[in-house]
Amino acid sequence: MSTNLQSAMAPSPKLRLIASLLVLLSAICFSGKAVLVKLAYQHHIDSVSLLTLRMIFSLPFFLLNAWIGKERHKKTGNYERLKYSDWLRIIALGLSGYYFASLLDFMGLQYITAGLERLILFLYPTMVLLLSSFFLRKAITRAQLVALLLTYGGVAMALLDRTQLGGSNVPLGAALIFGSGLAYAIYMVGSTKWVVRLGAMRYTSSAMIAASMAIILHHGIVYQWHLWHYPAEVYWLVLAMAIFATVLPTLMVSEGIRIIGAGNTAIISSIGPVATIVMGYFFLGETFGGWQIPGTLLVMAGVLWISGPKKSVKQPGTQ
Repeated sequence: MSTNLQSAMAPSPKLRLIASLLVLLSAICFSGKAVLVKLAYQHHIDSVSLLTLRMIFSLPFFLLNAWIGKERHKKTGNYERLKYSDWLRIIALGLSGYYFASLLDFMGLQYITAGLERLILFLYPTMVLLLSSFFLRKAITRAQLVALLLTYGGVAMALLDRTQLGGSNVPLGAALIFGSGLAYAIYMVGSTKWVVRLGAMRYTSSAMIAASMAIILHHGIVYQWHLWHYPAEVYWLVLAMAIFATVLPTLMVSEGIRIIGAGNTAIISSIGPVATIVMGYFFLGETFGGWQIPGTLLVMAGVLWISGPKKSVKQPGTQ
């Protein structure tokens, strides 16, 4: 391919700037999810009901996006009908990335601060690295090992200062959030080929539809869909969570990855823990200090290190 053709195909500086701003905004929106969850918990709603409402409010957008993604592929001639076995794999990945991961996340937020939650979830690129190494037999490089030591050492350091963590059961909450990150990492490792085959919009929406149906069924079995007796503030918080912390940032980050690449997207998204800490301070009265400061810096340094050139972890979306 000639240099002139490559230049013509490359995104313009203006488009790259717009994509970078979209990724930045998506990271801030995703970071606000934990704050909205903590605010909703003040109205004595359980984690399963809150997640079910989030998915119910988000489901119409997922269905629309799945249809748009399907029509786009038809127009470009890349549309393919999926086999039954293909749908089973997509559903399984959707359950891992948006049912189990989200449920564990919402449960964990009952016990720890929003800032610590985002810090632990920020480990997911290293989890993707470890899972890829185990299942795909990829050797871990020295640079990746440094990133692992930085990130996990940073979280361990942040957990040292119990006076800044808040919550009723920090070890349980941290374990649940770590499990959430692991479930999401499994989703990401298995999603790469599906994003290529179906496109980010169609695949991500299909996975989230499967997760939405699962949590709605879960609530019906356990709570008989008793969902509409909470104060009005809960539904406004859930609506904000569905639109601004679920649907819009998912689309924005997918578009950002397409234009500026996964590595640059991950670097810009490193603002996430800081954004959550700031919002937690202003909206929830959460404190931040002591060992959490150097711990957060170490985690961010590790993720930035692993997301650099030739070390990036591709991500089709985020929580």
